[in-house]
Parts: sequence; C-alpha cells; structure tokens
Amino acid sequence: MNPVGAFLRLIRWPNLAFILVTQLLFYFCIVLPAFNQAGMTSSWFLSRPTLAWLMAASVFIAAAGYIINDYFDLDIDQVNKPGQIVIQKFIKRRWAIALHLLISLTGIIITFVLGWKIGNWVIGPANILAVGLLLFYSTTFKKKLLIGNIIISLLTAWVIFVLYICELDIVLMARNYPYHNAMTRIFKLAVLYGGFAFVISLVREVVKDMEDIIGDAKFGCRTMPIVWGMPASKVFAGVWLVVLILAVTVLLVYAIMSGWWVAAVFAGMLIALPLISILRNLYRAENSKDFHLISTHIKLVMLAGILSMIFFKWHI
Repeated sequence: MNPVGAFLRLIRWPNLAFILVTQLLFYFCIVLPAFNQAGMTSSWFLSRPTLAWLMAASVFIAAAGYIINDYFDLDIDQVNKPGQIVIQKFIKRRWAIALHLLISLTGIIITFVLGWKIGNWVIGPANILAVGLLLFYSTTFKKKLLIGNIIISLLTAWVIFVLYICELDIVLMARNYPYHNAMTRIFKLAVLYGGFAFVISLVREVVKDMEDIIGDAKFGCRTMPIVWGMPASKVFAGVWLVVLILAVTVLLVYAIMSGWWVAAVFAGMLIALPLISILRNLYRAENSKDFHLISTHIKLVMLAGILSMIFFKWHI
C-alpha cells in the first residue's frame, strides 16, 4: 500500500466524507430554507466560504481522532482486525502521533479563527473539548462500560449541532422576529437529526463492542458485552432500536398526513424497514461476522437518515 492510501485508510476517509455530506445537507436543505421561509435571503452568520472552513475543522478533528484511536488500539486491532492495521505496518507510530498533533491543532486553529470571524466564542472551546474527548476516549473511556459509547454518540450528534450553534445569537433572537422563527425551525430539526444520530450511533457502538469482544477481553477492556454479557447487550441495543423504529413510525404518519408521499416512501423503505430487519438480525447474531454485517447495515441506515434532509428543502 502506498503512503497516500495508508493515510486515507488511517483517517477513515469514507467516514470523513459522511461528515461533509451531513453538514452540507443540513446547511443547504435545512438552514438556508429556514431563513428563506422567514423572509431572509441568506443565513445570518455562515456564508458559503465560512461553512467550508467549518467543515474543514470538523474533518480535521475527526481525522485526528481516528489516528489517535488506532494508535492506542494497535494491540487490540491485531486480534480483532489484523488485516486492517495501518500504524506500524505502513505508518510508523511516531509519525502517527505527529500527524495527530498537527491535524488536531489545525482543526482547533481553524475553529478559533472562524469563531472570531463570526463573533461566536462557543465553537472554539467546544471543539477543543471534542479533541480532548477523542483523546481520552482512545486512552481510557473506550475501555470503560458505556461511557465511551456515549462520548462517540454525542460527538456524532455534534456534527449537526455545530451548525446550529454557529448560526445562534441569543440577543438577535430576542430582537429579530424573522431570525427567531428561522432559528426555531433549525433547532427543531437539529434536535431531530442530532437525536437520530446519537441513538443510532449508540446502537452501532454497542454492536461494534460485541463484534470486538475477543480482542477487548484479552486486553482488559470493560465494555458492555464483557461486563453485562452478550444477551444483556443485545437487549440494550434492541431497546434503542425499538425507540428509533417508533420515532420513525410517528414521523411517517405525520409525513403521510401532510401529503409528503415521496418522503414517506423513502423513510419507510430505507429507514423503518431496515431498522426492523436489523433488530431481527441482532437477536440472531452469534459471531463477529454477524455483528460486523449488522454494523454495516446500521451505517447504511445512518446514511439514509441523513439523506432524508433533502426533503426538508421543500417541506420546511
């Protein structure tokens, strides 16, 4: 494998592309239509160039998180997924640390410059916290019961909420009625999609722990399948899947009653039914291969959920 290919695998480029797609769709299909609906011709703070810098910061911070995670997971990965190892095999450990520091610092600098430019002093410290959480997740929290899963799920939701935070001005909301209306719509959909991202990411993280139980147990991790056992972990993930299925069903009924037929068919075929299939397969799963397949299917549902933002461009 050449150095460029090794680096792209190390930073999980498909996942970074997923972040870009998520933020682009939220901006163009939710943020801009919400402002247009309120009689405003553009978003208040995030111009397109500014959005590009925000997306770059998000990608840099996530990429650095993947690097440091693989660095500290090297021994475990040699058991769980020996064919996917990059660090030490293609990229030396000291270079991995240097890349982590450089990319993290770049993401933080971009965020603070962006925050200064738009007058937002929240996103800088928030992204420093994100970098810190990713670091401590890799060194400590990943090996603990549930806390690591929750951290990753929160950071997944943050990919969406950061756009809302960048557009938010509390004083302006109190004084400008059109701006208040736009931000209220954006907040509701940020909660909807952020909540979806949090819950489905939490389920996937638990499924991945079930997939990696052999290597995790060998190196003293205290993940849910190791502490609670596989049956209890399946119940935990299954309960959250049921919550998602019920929530999507409610949204389906609302979409049908509103006459959004294309959106309803999309959500039913590509989100609700696959979630039901995942729930069924979860209780049938017995080995790492089964759980890996379920994890892949969950990721496809996540993609379908994010793509459903497209419909709000016309229905917001």
